[in-house]
Amino acid sequence: MAYDRYVAICHALIYTEIMNPHLRVLLVLLSLAISIVHALLHTLMVLRLSICTDLEIPLFFCELAQIIKLACSDTLINNVLRMPSSEGKHKAFSTCGSHLSVVSLFYGTGFGVYINSVVTDSSRKTAVASVMYCVVTQMLNPFIYSLRNSDMKGALRKLISRTASPP
Repeated sequence: MAYDRYVAICHALIYTEIMNPHLRVLLVLLSLAISIVHALLHTLMVLRLSICTDLEIPLFFCELAQIIKLACSDTLINNVLRMPSSEGKHKAFSTCGSHLSVVSLFYGTGFGVYINSVVTDSSRKTAVASVMYCVVTQMLNPFIYSLRNSDMKGALRKLISRTASPP
């Protein structure tokens, strides 16, 4: 999807030549192959573990963390991607939060445009919703990602405190 957007923006005039059906199928197959390899990697890592007792996992889905807790054998390989510090967790979730807010803003307004066009016959309301979807989302994108910067957070806090408290 990112490559598709890149080609659409940077090579708009030859988009149909670059993004031909053959390349689209290849990109889908590549994505599928990466997903299968990822799942297979986790499956093989769990298969090498030995479980000490006959325990039942009280969850609907066997999560990797629950299976690792039940293992008697060495789980060092399975714990390679664990984040050791709370600072690392904060940084990861900060990035994830920015991504999720941008994606939810984009798809939320897109869904709103779709629902609004189905429910309402007003072309003005549909146009306003489309502007929200196409323009406002793209304008807020850099702002949301800049909030990861501590200087920007401080400036935003000062601005909010000034507007909240009267002089």
